[in-house]
Amino acid sequence: MRDAWRHSVAEFIGTFALTFVGSAAIIHSRVTGSPTGLTEVAFAHGLILAVMVSALMRISGHFNPAVTISMLATRRIEPIMAALYVIAQFLGAIAAGYALKFSFSDATFTATRGGGLTIALDVTGGQAFLVEAIATFFLVFVVFGTAVDLRGPKIGGLAVGFVIAADIFAIGPMTGGSMNPARSFGPAVATGIYEAQLLYFTAPITGALVAGLLYEFLFMRRGREPVDHGELRP
Repeated sequence: MRDAWRHSVAEFIGTFALTFVGSAAIIHSRVTGSPTGLTEVAFAHGLILAVMVSALMRISGHFNPAVTISMLATRRIEPIMAALYVIAQFLGAIAAGYALKFSFSDATFTATRGGGLTIALDVTGGQAFLVEAIATFFLVFVVFGTAVDLRGPKIGGLAVGFVIAADIFAIGPMTGGSMNPARSFGPAVATGIYEAQLLYFTAPITGALVAGLLYEFLFMRRGREPVDHGELRP
């Protein structure tokens, strides 16, 4: 029971930090209209995730329901524990949304939609689904390659933070770059604006499942590599 609480609290803290810092950066960017706003938002998400994953990966380190579901699909987490992770993640994101609401003036919070994510007017639902799924694929593939695979490079949360920042640079202007159902849901609850939440749920989970299953069954090494590894045979 103690381990369950420890994992749950770690997931709550990590997801709270990601949502709070990421959304706060979006709020400041929208208020100031900074020409470097996308850079600030991308680095804010990437940096906070890198340090929180590094700090808490000994205990958990998912901070994302899509990541947890990919771990469940590859049997790397028990169903009960996965459910606790996801609950803690959503609670952390919602708590962060309300913390932001109390940290900014009503006018600022309302005008910036609490740092919530939106789909650009010139982006169709299909395009938004595709880019969110692809971006989450990259994220989960990196998670498996650096954190799950025991033979992968042990660089803490650095790789995860980098891929998050890169994804936001790529698709941030299109969808905000969620890749995380909890991260987009927290500000939505605090503002009462639930626009595109179904897409922000389904697209990241789809991309995460494809990445997790692909890495697990194609790239994960389960024994000693053959001496002729890499050679192609006719």
